[in-house]
Amino acid sequence: MYFTDRGIEELADRRGEEEVSIAWLAERLRDFVDLNPEFEIPVERLATWLARLDDEEDTPNDDL
Repeated sequence: MYFTDRGIEELADRRGEEEVSIAWLAERLRDFVDLNPEFEIPVERLATWLARLDDEEDTPNDDL
């Protein structure tokens, strides 16, 4: 188990029944980076990966 799995599991446990918009998620990611600028690159990579999930031309590891 990766260390991040605990946070992901907590997110699913606490918020798993909620529905949120992509706009809401994007704003929360911006807020997080504003408070934690050292995570700018990982958040950018996650956002880009999520944005491109359905792109047939991109593979999951492109631009990482």
